[in-house]
Amino acid sequence: MNETLPEPVDNLVPGDGGDAILRTDITEALRQVYDPEIPINIYEMGLIYRVDVDEAKKADVQMTLTTPNCPSAQELPMMVQQQIEMIPDITQVIVDIVWDPPWTPDMMTEEAKFELGMI
Repeated sequence: MNETLPEPVDNLVPGDGGDAILRTDITEALRQVYDPEIPINIYEMGLIYRVDVDEAKKADVQMTLTTPNCPSAQELPMMVQQQIEMIPDITQVIVDIVWDPPWTPDMMTEEAKFELGMI
């Protein structure tokens, strides 16, 4: 199994039932992580670019930050790792910060934009 997350989870190629449950669990874990300065979770903010889970259930996460100078640059990746590690089937989590493509507010979900009064 090599599954890729974000791009809303609904657009993923479905695997067997267990894969769908794991995708849901990971997405829900990511929705529990908030940037302390923004009242929107990092998943809805569009900060998670990719999550690959291999057959050994190791999760590789690519995420970004709203800015390279983000004051939460140290704690957000650790929070992501800790949340995903709480999923029973996951054996390991590696979180990489990437800067390409640069984050823009266009990457936020409509719900996040609405919450922040942008629409």
